[in-house]
Amino acid sequence: MKNLRLLPSVVILITFTSCATLFAPNTRALAVSSQPAGADVYVNGFKMGATPIELQLTPDKSYNIEFRLEGHESVTRVVNTKVGGGWIVLDVLGGLIPIVVDAATGAWNKLDQDSVNAALVKSGGQ
Repeated sequence: MKNLRLLPSVVILITFTSCATLFAPNTRALAVSSQPAGADVYVNGFKMGATPIELQLTPDKSYNIEFRLEGHESVTRVVNTKVGGGWIVLDVLGGLIPIVVDAATGAWNKLDQDSVNAALVKSGGQ
């Protein structure tokens, strides 16, 4: 009898939420490396550390990853987002509301790459 009282709450929870919002991680790992190692890593202008480093980034926006090392020219890489196809399939099976929720929250997004690498070139003919 107790379980029957919870049934409406469970149905409402499933109906008004979506797969990616419930199950997708809030951050994604991005492995960042350079040749030579030890380059300072800037993400959207903020220093995050030196290579090699693993960054935890939210998958709902794009990032400019800049590598800086004294005596070398800086290198910039762009990491974009893309929609995870598996989430779309699950949302479509769940109906219109899960699609709207995941699209609005960006929960079904993921980074378009798992790692970024830069080969730094010495500057000034060194």
